[in-house]
Amino acid sequence: MSGDREDATLRDELLAEAARLGFVAVGIAPAADDPERARRLREWIAAGHHATMEWMEDRADVRQGPQAMWPEAKSVIALGMSYAPAHDPLALEGDRERARISVYAQGRDYHDTVKKAAKALARWLVERAPGTELKVFVDTAPVMEKPLGEAAGIGWQGKHTNLVSREHGSWLFLAAIYTTLELEPAAPHRDNCGSCRACQDACPTDAFPAPYRLDARKCISYLTIEHKGPIPHAFRKAIGNRIYGCDDCLAVCPWNKFAATAARNRAFLPRAELVAPRLAELLALDDPGFRRLFSGSPIKRIGRDRFVRNCLIAAGNSGNRALEGPVRALLDDPDPVVAEAARWALGELRPAP
Repeated sequence: MSGDREDATLRDELLAEAARLGFVAVGIAPAADDPERARRLREWIAAGHHATMEWMEDRADVRQGPQAMWPEAKSVIALGMSYAPAHDPLALEGDRERARISVYAQGRDYHDTVKKAAKALARWLVERAPGTELKVFVDTAPVMEKPLGEAAGIGWQGKHTNLVSREHGSWLFLAAIYTTLELEPAAPHRDNCGSCRACQDACPTDAFPAPYRLDARKCISYLTIEHKGPIPHAFRKAIGNRIYGCDDCLAVCPWNKFAATAARNRAFLPRAELVAPRLAELLALDDPGFRRLFSGSPIKRIGRDRFVRNCLIAAGNSGNRALEGPVRALLDDPDPVVAEAARWALGELRPAP
């Protein structure tokens, strides 16, 4: 009996410490591999829906479950940190001068902030339970944070495949701690999407072949962030003025009405220059200018060339003839993908008679 009380006390203290460190959602799941999760992952990859994200396929055997990576793991601590926006992510839709950057990338790089807090929680846990072994993950390892978050009870994977919380909507950065501690798990969160299909209907490129399944090859977030070559012509018009990521399927989720911006970590407050940036200024960025502007931002990792490629697609969609000059200046860019995007954009701005 005393052991049960000690376990409950540790769990309660863990929840309190996670909250103190800035996590608004925390839950515990068993570390045992789930055959159903593994099956869904294999089917998704077999369908080619991972596009060019080879790392999804290369480490699928490890990604399928915690114990596939680390057999000694007994429990998973799933964590969520809020970045709920104070403004409407769709407000700039159709703007002829300004670009749209996904809410998650308008502030400080979440990898640094979330991992720092997760490591602090891990240190606390080792001090509280000596001999504990653990591993901390924030989006850079073969870990399926979203289904693990669902198993730990902090939310459910919605029809847009992202985690949805009753309290924080779709705006959570996720982390996971694998540990050798046997902690009492929470009940898995039940699916609360019901008959709603707002996220499916909102997708500009029809990237959801079915509810709960995403085809990355059509996803604007994939196309503007992960995709390295020319953006396929079939999706260029649908991209509109989105230059880094896409929030449409998240922004329309009805559960977001419960997401309080007061819960947002201050590290994710948007930088003023990234909330509604002017396309003309972004098109003029050289590599040093790009690095200065996006220092400390997750945008920095895609590099100047890919970013300017995205800006050129947005310029071509703008119908704003004032952008012809900045576009022309990129026709001979050393990067062939940028130069091709500039030719396309100029053709859209000055259509043949």
